Amino acid sequence: MTRLTLHTAQTAPEGSRAFVQKAQAASGFLPNLIGVLANAPEALETYLTVGQINSKGALSLAEREVVQITAARVHGCDFCVAGHTKVALKQAKLAVEQVIALQNGVDTGDAKLDAVRRLTEAVIATRGAVQDEALTAFTASGYSEQQALDVVLGVSLATLCNFANNLARNTVNPELQAFLPAQLQDGAAHAG
Repeated sequence: MTRLTLHTAQTAPEGSRAFVQKAQAASGFLPNLIGVLANAPEALETYLTVGQINSKGALSLAEREVVQITAARVHGCDFCVAGHTKVALKQAKLAVEQVIALQNGVDTGDAKLDAVRRLTEAVIATRGAVQDEALTAFTASGYSEQQALDVVLGVSLATLCNFANNLARNTVNPELQAFLPAQLQDGAAHAG
């Protein structure tokens, strides 16, 4: 059970209701994160708005999902690990083995994605004050300064949703359960 009120489209405060309805329509279900963020209409609006802005950046969908899975793992947010694992597999078309590697914080076998993961970890660990070597390694992998700042943008988005989920102690929606690390790894082990 969540520690904060988990709203539905019917119970959400007036300022959140349209956002909740839109999120439910887009997902086909109401993610518990949205139900909790509905308690603060400005937090819900920020989450949705920054998510849209983040999607316009210079990182690809796969690279953005690397940031999100990495941040969720570092922040201990199983809900967001599962949610972004689903996006990484179904929309960004990352391989199951790569996503499992991201869930475990190890190399994926793709040098560019690994550079994104490492910079994301460094940004979080140092609160943005990464060592020169970390930034140089990222740009030496073919990334620009804009993309480095887009990693920071992604971390800011992840921080809002990871911390809100952690504060609420949200459970993972049934629609996302199969994308939790243990279930994904079991499924990948049986599939291989």
